[in-house]
Amino acid sequence: MVSRYATRCAVISGIMLFMALKPVIANPDLEIIRQKIINGLLAPDVNEQKVKSLMSSIRSDGSWPGINYEDLSRTGFQNGQHLYNLVELSRAYKKKGSAFRGNKRLRQTINSSLGYWLEKDFICDNWWWNQIGTPDQFVKILLIMDKDLSPEQVAKSLPIAGRANLNASGARPSGDRIKIAGILAKNSLFRRDAVLFDETIKVIAGEIKFSTGPGMQYDYGFHHRTDKVTSILSYGTGYADAFAEWAALVAGTKYSFPEEKLDQLIDYYLDGICQSMAYGKYPDPGASNRDISRAGHLEARGTATPERLMKATSYRKEELDKIVKIRKDEIKLDLSSTKFFWLSEYFTHQRPGYFVSVRMFSSRNHNMEMPYNSEGLMNHHYADGSNFISRTGEEYYDIFPVFDWQKIPGTTIVQKPSLPPESEIQKKGLTEFVGAVTDGHTGAAVFDFSGPHDPLTAKKSWFFFEDEYVCLGAGINSAADLPVVTTLNQCLLKGDVVAMIGNERSVIDSGDHKLKNVKWVLHDKIAYIFPEPVSVSLSNQSATGSWYRINKQSDSPKKEITLDVFKLWLNHGNRPSNGEYSYIVVPVADEKKMIENSADRNIEIISNNTNIQAVRNTGLGQTQMVFYRAGEIIAAQDIRIGIESPGLVMVKTDGKDIRSISVADPSGRLRKIHITVNARIEKKGENFKAIWDDSKQVSEIAVDLPLDVYAGKSVSIDL
Repeated sequence: MVSRYATRCAVISGIMLFMALKPVIANPDLEIIRQKIINGLLAPDVNEQKVKSLMSSIRSDGSWPGINYEDLSRTGFQNGQHLYNLVELSRAYKKKGSAFRGNKRLRQTINSSLGYWLEKDFICDNWWWNQIGTPDQFVKILLIMDKDLSPEQVAKSLPIAGRANLNASGARPSGDRIKIAGILAKNSLFRRDAVLFDETIKVIAGEIKFSTGPGMQYDYGFHHRTDKVTSILSYGTGYADAFAEWAALVAGTKYSFPEEKLDQLIDYYLDGICQSMAYGKYPDPGASNRDISRAGHLEARGTATPERLMKATSYRKEELDKIVKIRKDEIKLDLSSTKFFWLSEYFTHQRPGYFVSVRMFSSRNHNMEMPYNSEGLMNHHYADGSNFISRTGEEYYDIFPVFDWQKIPGTTIVQKPSLPPESEIQKKGLTEFVGAVTDGHTGAAVFDFSGPHDPLTAKKSWFFFEDEYVCLGAGINSAADLPVVTTLNQCLLKGDVVAMIGNERSVIDSGDHKLKNVKWVLHDKIAYIFPEPVSVSLSNQSATGSWYRINKQSDSPKKEITLDVFKLWLNHGNRPSNGEYSYIVVPVADEKKMIENSADRNIEIISNNTNIQAVRNTGLGQTQMVFYRAGEIIAAQDIRIGIESPGLVMVKTDGKDIRSISVADPSGRLRKIHITVNARIEKKGENFKAIWDDSKQVSEIAVDLPLDVYAGKSVSIDL
């Protein structure tokens, strides 16, 4: 809370500062940048109807009806709407071509509403408003109105805008520091303070760096707090957006950012943020936290940031331009990549026709962000191996008010009568064998799962190829006398649900169903194939809920909404002992191939138990293996692979020849991985050595593993 005495002192300082402002700017670069910002603030169209409404509805004291000015709590503070109104009115007053440009009545409305805020100086219980939200809006008003404000208005506004400063509590290293620095830089431009602006720009540039704490991670992920929860699509995106804004603003001036900083930010944007979005356009719900409980969070992202980066540098311009064109629907989608963020335990797999992800957590990380400000109140199991599937980017759009939060896609969860209290959402992981192996194009993820909320354990793994991926579960054990289910998907219902039951194709009527002898299920061109016929539970009907159920912010809608939802899950029964599952997902499926049993013809599940989970794709000549302990397996055509410790191995073969091997240590503890192959390999590389042991008739391969901040990263060797 800011004291009134401190505010009065700041006002006096503000008056002195304003009186000292020079009418002429001596630094031309400063004026160029300031004018760019003002032009950007004036660029949006003026909503004439809204301006008229605000002018006619303002009260005599300068407030507006419909805003609860008394609620200054973390879940309230509708007061922010007052500032948004002020920015809208300021734009209408100053914008060239506006019907309200220079309008005397509008000027009175601005004076009255600004005076109301300056008199009350509203302070929110949420620091963010005091140090970011409110100062940001005040700086916009100052820059737009500029000399049309009186000395007293400026003097009272500057201290409020000045609460965004580098000594503020929220200016800790991470996404918020760069935002606060950006507000401070705009404040210094209004004040024509070249010295402060120069210092602040250096701070912004200095924030682009790798961090072992909060900030940009060495795997191009992002952590906002020390809990190591992935924050790449919230704070991490704001971090990039703020830097990109300033990169474009200062480009071509003496304040231009160093090339190495621009390059690093672009690498982070393309290899981090865009890898966490379907087609680099739609945010992956799997990478979200409490923001998933906000309407519109999964909207397709715009082009401002990549376009700004291209204005600042030509580095990776072709790739940035491709993202822009994808977001504008100008080109055919052809992205293909596989990415594992080993410091966040988050995995993504992109193909031209689909995008999927897996979210996990280990004893090194926490599972989920805390439900700050009473948002994300049902996120307890959201990171328990969630596996979201996006084909169009709209599969989960605003589904979360009606979501069944104990049937999250990909997860194995005890079905409790109710979730624990919101204070119990965030938990640290209980196991260390959590990770993935990838060569950048395909890969496998593993989650040695021990539920922090329930007495439940399971060995869960995912194997990603080209047209399909495989999900395996083994060792499912629960001490709770409640059902345990593995959910294949829960998404918006789009069209018919078709199932092959026995040898009969069936279109499933709306409702809740328990189906036996199911070979596959097809919904919205996504197929779920079972290697052996199984019993499944399926729901394709309406569900009801509200945003307020998961988000207790004062502006969160309380009205119930109803959506049609598709859910598919496997029931392992009460107190399962050594339960298991296996299914194949074909995200872009052809029903004809499904009926012909040819959709999964390349897939061989070699092993699915608590020792080894392994899958072979014969079409690609690739085998992906999860070893929970030292062991050995026939990977392909009499090729035997062994490992002397737990680990992940991926081999590509051509007949009986091994072409490449990729390995990873999910525990992050090992310095080397030792594997054996019953084929003669005598080769040495920068990070491996292979020697043929004639007595054992195997090649012994020792692979050096990345250490420290790179522990858990994959290593690929070309043979």
